[in-house]
Amino acid sequence: MNIALVTGSSGLIGSQACEFFAKENFHIVGIDNDMRSYFFGEEASTDWKRKQLEEKLTKYTHRAIDIRNFSDLEIIFKEYQSDIKLIIHTAAQPSHDWAAREPLTDFSINANGTLNLLELTRQYSSNAVFIFTSTNKVYGDLPNQLDLKEQDSRWELSNDHEFYDGITEKMSIDQSTHSLFGASKLAADILVQEYGRYFQMKTACFRGGCLTGPAHSGAMLHGFLAYLMKCCLTSQPYSVFGYKAKQVRDNIHSYDLIQAFYEFYKSPKEGEVYNIGGGRDRSISMLEAIAMCEKITEKKFDYKVVDQPRMGDHMWYISGLSKFQNHYPQWQQTFSLEDTLIEICEELKKR
Repeated sequence: MNIALVTGSSGLIGSQACEFFAKENFHIVGIDNDMRSYFFGEEASTDWKRKQLEEKLTKYTHRAIDIRNFSDLEIIFKEYQSDIKLIIHTAAQPSHDWAAREPLTDFSINANGTLNLLELTRQYSSNAVFIFTSTNKVYGDLPNQLDLKEQDSRWELSNDHEFYDGITEKMSIDQSTHSLFGASKLAADILVQEYGRYFQMKTACFRGGCLTGPAHSGAMLHGFLAYLMKCCLTSQPYSVFGYKAKQVRDNIHSYDLIQAFYEFYKSPKEGEVYNIGGGRDRSISMLEAIAMCEKITEKKFDYKVVDQPRMGDHMWYISGLSKFQNHYPQWQQTFSLEDTLIEICEELKKR
């Protein structure tokens, strides 16, 4: 039996992975205890998606356990052992604002939880491919030191800048303000690399830009496009923090990210690191995203701009995709930014 173990299985990326790899004849073991509702409230609960997966997928087993609990995780690894061919680790505390409220909780989930999974993989399933959803926050606020110029709707680099097409893995992860969330994810990122290199395990860190899609349970502190669209549809007020609402992010649809995971699974490497996101073609500022939401919903959007930016937040971040595309040239993105927002809009109308 081919087992794909997916942590955070009811979340945006985890649920997309479950659905995709079930179609590839994997039996899916999903691990998710709906901590998202603890972080962000009941409106952000992913339990609706768990129910959907259990109804939709015949090859799906759900385990509502906490990745901080080594013993509970070990039961699963002992049960399946070498049948586990793939681990996709998406479970996390995902907000750098929330991390400051409970630093011990944040670190124990993001760093210690990842260490538990790596060590159990080494002990019981050492030939499995281990994919970790890391974050661009491992670079801290170094991107804010780039020579950014103010335009009408966004901050931008000159087109002859080395990072114009996106920030590459060459950027330092040191000597910057990461937020406590960025620090806990960086600890996990380094562990995933180290287990790959030191123990010759097939591991990869995918340092994501903004990951999005219709399965996102967006909340004020996490899930930029999904929450923005939700506020636009329901006429909820929205606050943009700093940078004149011209901060830029690249966005990748969850389906396209899973395609990247699949390419790595088919031809894995040891201790690899990739920046991954929508890239320049799918980058958007807050002002531009608001305008696109208004166009799609045909509704005027109520928002305000707060002068003070969030600690450690990026003024401009676009993922440089050249390394991953050089390693896996067959990978291509299929969803435009507008297509993605339309999908999010239609899904939100159903809930």
